[in-house]
Amino acid sequence: MQTPGIRHDSSAHRFIAVIDGHEAFLEYGREDGVLAINHTVVPPQIGGRGIGGQLVQAALGFARSEGLKVSPRCSYAEAYLGKHPEYADLTTA
Repeated sequence: MQTPGIRHDSSAHRFIAVIDGHEAFLEYGREDGVLAINHTVVPPQIGGRGIGGQLVQAALGFARSEGLKVSPRCSYAEAYLGKHPEYADLTTA
């Protein structure tokens, strides 16, 4: 499952959205059945549009489709998971 407008670059371990010429991304690592969300970056020029949430949703959908657990290592992903209990089954904690 992929969120529209989000591209998954598996070789770079990133989910990427390019909006108005600006690149937002979520960077992850993968080991031992866990997808670790390390960074979520949205440039200020395109902030406030829900792009960070879309990137996290794309990563969570990928984790679910691959049968992976998720470890949120960035504050944004951690906060997102705290507000969306429908993803609680994916978390490692």
